[in-house]
Amino acid sequence: MPQMGFYFDQTRCTGCFACAVACKDWHDIPAGPINWLRIKEIEKGKYPKLFLTYLVQACNHCTDPPCIKACPVNAIIKRESDGVVVVNQKICIGKNECGFKCLKVCPWDAPQFGLEENAKMQKCDLCLERLKHGQQTICVEACPMYALDVGPMNKLREKYGNNVDAEGFNYSEKYKPSIVFKPRFYDKK
Repeated sequence: MPQMGFYFDQTRCTGCFACAVACKDWHDIPAGPINWLRIKEIEKGKYPKLFLTYLVQACNHCTDPPCIKACPVNAIIKRESDGVVVVNQKICIGKNECGFKCLKVCPWDAPQFGLEENAKMQKCDLCLERLKHGQQTICVEACPMYALDVGPMNKLREKYGNNVDAEGFNYSEKYKPSIVFKPRFYDKK
């Protein structure tokens, strides 16, 4: 099975949030706590040696997603055609009924819930509708620094290498997130 995934160049990202804003706009996500794509700001060091970098986080469409096993009603599936992890909101019983089980097991907080009563889970779907029409994901298209890419993992690894480490990211060998990085690490020296 082909596996779609992300590439993120931590050395290029300036934390402009264009990708996150484009994602919310494209998917009609209202202002508030739901963010399918999140930008984490990482600050380290002490004056005069300061360090600042960013980490873009969405659903990593894992090889072995823990959210699927945690869902009590099988509302989350991994598509066989491309490995994209999707949620069926019609089946999801909502946060009050299940108690955020999918969110609790995800090391990267990909499942998102609104503030409304018994909100249903939602998350990055890798812009499946755009990919179906031969377009790139909206986050990749919106990035002015060309820090993001989405595609089949074998092609991403061929183009960018196989590095799964980045500042602020905890790789899980158990779940195998579908992501490749060009990292920017803090040098304590």
